[in-house]
Amino acid sequence: MQQFIDHARTFHHRAARNSDDFGRLADGQSPQALFITCSDSRVIPAAVTGARPGDLFEMRTAGNIVPPYRPDVPSAEAATIEYAVEVLEIADIVVCGHSHCGAVGAVVRGDDLTGVPAVRDWLADGTALTPDGKPDHDLAGPVQRHVLDQLEKLRTHPSVARRVDEGLLGLHGWFYEVHTGAVLTHRPGADAFLPL
Repeated sequence: MQQFIDHARTFHHRAARNSDDFGRLADGQSPQALFITCSDSRVIPAAVTGARPGDLFEMRTAGNIVPPYRPDVPSAEAATIEYAVEVLEIADIVVCGHSHCGAVGAVVRGDDLTGVPAVRDWLADGTALTPDGKPDHDLAGPVQRHVLDQLEKLRTHPSVARRVDEGLLGLHGWFYEVHTGAVLTHRPGADAFLPL
């Protein structure tokens, strides 16, 4: 923890060297995209995309799960999506899954998650995947199917559905390989994840 504290203590010096960039952020934000990805510490959206402060509006959840829209159940995820689409008027949403995903791996393996009931219930409600007993090194297919499922759930959000229908919002499914740094994108015409 001390390294984070030390960095935070001196961050204002580095920010001062880029005062124009940081100064404009005080005037408000206008990110280009909403980037939805896993909470996994190995997935760093800015490192993967080259985004600078203010470029991405981020939503991170265990397993990059997007809950379906439920008007009677308030959620941080629904509020983040609605704010990004309606207020910030972002032009694109990326759902980015990743290799070595613990959440997808737990579902695919059928792990016993009784000791972590919140995780168990989140995964049960958030994924259409079912246990298939595949080993961890064979998770690319399940993670990619999971990403596509999350894109479908995004379309249940009224603001997303409306803006997609109006041609004002693009939805993108990505798969990031932690061990290589490669990023694949879903190409609907080929129904496959291919290099960007």
